[in-house]
Amino acid sequence: MATWANLGLQDSTSPLMEQLNFFHDHTLLILTMITILVGYIMGMLMFNNFTNRFLLHGQTIEIIWTVLPAIILMFIAFPSLRLLYLMDEINTPSLTLKSVGHQWYWSYEYSDFLNLEFDSYMIPTNELEMSGFRLLDVDNRIILPMNNQIRVLVTATDVLHSWTIPSLGVKVDATPGRLNQLNFLMNRPGLFFGQCSEICGANHSFMPIVIESVPMNYFIKWIISMTN
Repeated sequence: MATWANLGLQDSTSPLMEQLNFFHDHTLLILTMITILVGYIMGMLMFNNFTNRFLLHGQTIEIIWTVLPAIILMFIAFPSLRLLYLMDEINTPSLTLKSVGHQWYWSYEYSDFLNLEFDSYMIPTNELEMSGFRLLDVDNRIILPMNNQIRVLVTATDVLHSWTIPSLGVKVDATPGRLNQLNFLMNRPGLFFGQCSEICGANHSFMPIVIESVPMNYFIKWIISMTN
């Protein structure tokens, strides 16, 4: 989760988010080099007096400053396209979770099991324990097994919502009358927090998402306890 004075991205929880972090650093390095080069040239022009009475055209430099940005853009575009295709790739899922957005809470259905569904509301501040996180903790967490491909089907019943977990690198709109799907794999246990990221009304800020990633044997015990 995000912490105070955290200027970077959250620690990754999935291989996809790791790749997004790498792409962010890659692009930022290119932008830094461009900024330094342009700043150096502007400084040279301001503090030096360059004159050439016989300069009428400069085809060589024009070719350079046309081709060089195109090459730089290719270094950004190819990794970006690769990531876009990876994010849309749906592997064989081990588990399907259906998430339905309401004003202003989420409800979840474990489609692979009979009668396993629940609503998830934010815990009000006056009911929060000392160890809880304000505006982020919920009464019913999503329990999912780690190191398994998870498919999430996202929809809504009233207005547009957005199901977002930054540390997993996933964000998908919850649209009434439409099913959107996403795919992720969690490579470590823990609690991962998210919030609705589409302005959906008065209590938009108060419909958080909490995923609890657990080993498979704990997940099976939880399923048995919920279905009995």
